Amino acid sequence: MRDRSALLDELRLDRGEPDVQPRKRVHWWLLAAAIVAAAAGVGWWRLGPQPLVVAAAVAEPAPTEGAAPAPAASILDASGYVVARRAATVSAKVTGKVAAVLIEEGQRVERGDIIARLDDSNARAALAQAEAQRDQALASLAAARSALENARPLFARNERQYALRVISAQSFDLAKAEYDAAEANLAVAQRAVEVAEANVLAARQNLEDTIVRAPFAGVVTVKAAQEGEMVSPISAGGGFTRTGIGTIVDMDSLEVEVDVSESFINRVRPGQEAVLQLNAYPDWHIPARVIAIVPTADRAKATVKVRVGFDERDPRILPQMGVRVSFLGDAEATAPAAAAAAPVLLPTEAVQVNGSTGVVFLIRNDDTLERRAVRLGPRVGERQVVLSGLTAGTRVAVGDLASLADGLRVRLAN
Repeated sequence: MRDRSALLDELRLDRGEPDVQPRKRVHWWLLAAAIVAAAAGVGWWRLGPQPLVVAAAVAEPAPTEGAAPAPAASILDASGYVVARRAATVSAKVTGKVAAVLIEEGQRVERGDIIARLDDSNARAALAQAEAQRDQALASLAAARSALENARPLFARNERQYALRVISAQSFDLAKAEYDAAEANLAVAQRAVEVAEANVLAARQNLEDTIVRAPFAGVVTVKAAQEGEMVSPISAGGGFTRTGIGTIVDMDSLEVEVDVSESFINRVRPGQEAVLQLNAYPDWHIPARVIAIVPTADRAKATVKVRVGFDERDPRILPQMGVRVSFLGDAEATAPAAAAAAPVLLPTEAVQVNGSTGVVFLIRNDDTLERRAVRLGPRVGERQVVLSGLTAGTRVAVGDLASLADGLRVRLAN
């Protein structure tokens, strides 16, 4: 019985003072879990993506040539070519063999200057023959005039005798017929002289046509023929016959032809100011003005041709050069844009170059990057000229640009 009582006493619940150890153990486990979570957060923060450290460069203003506004201040940009309104490939009027070529490329010629001569032996022979025929006609005219002078008194005497009935009517008719024939021979001789004179003039013109002259003042751009070659205005001599002696261009007639999309032609008007930039001289801004808008459209290209004239002439401007045309708006509207579009200088390490364009990465105020496409000019030492797309004072990233991206967070190096 005692053993059973002892066992029952061991199974009886003790209602006395509660044991606080389990609760304390639970609090320690919660504290440990909080510490582990905080350590994990700190570790994630330290081991997570960090801002990329980059160096920064500031865009500096670049000097520009000319006083014209920068083309980026325009309301419309287009591309075209320099053309000459007055240009001619000069040829001879007749087919012949070239005897002398008196021009070279780049030579300045004036109107009427001799630029080539053709073989004129045949023309001179024809002129000599025409002059001989003229002399013969003049001699025939003198003989006809003499015959008429001799026939006139005889006819007058026969006329008086016939009035007095001294001679018969038949004799008078014969005398009158001889006189009329002398007058007709004189008229024929006079017309023959006129024909001979015309033949002489034609022969002289044919001789003159063997001399090729400049039709206007200009510069020789192409020398097409050489001595000994055949030239013809219609290439009558076959595939080995030249059609011209050379090409002359009036440099004072140079202008720009540009195709403008139909969608933007409403932004262009005659007399509108423009700025031209030759592909050969991208940092040279040339003032210009719209001459005319050609009143027809090209439906294949959906463009309208616009003629733009130079306000200033320069020997560096050559025909067929590529040119970029910037049509300007009102001065008040474009002044802020013109100021913002002035060329700037950047280190070459800050620009990804792709021909005449490039890419830079701007550093925003919130230390994130902005990818920006820019138009480039020439290199100046270790610096690159940026013609448009940036303003002076803008910060850009420098370094390994291949590792940068738009929107990337960065941290500036000390």
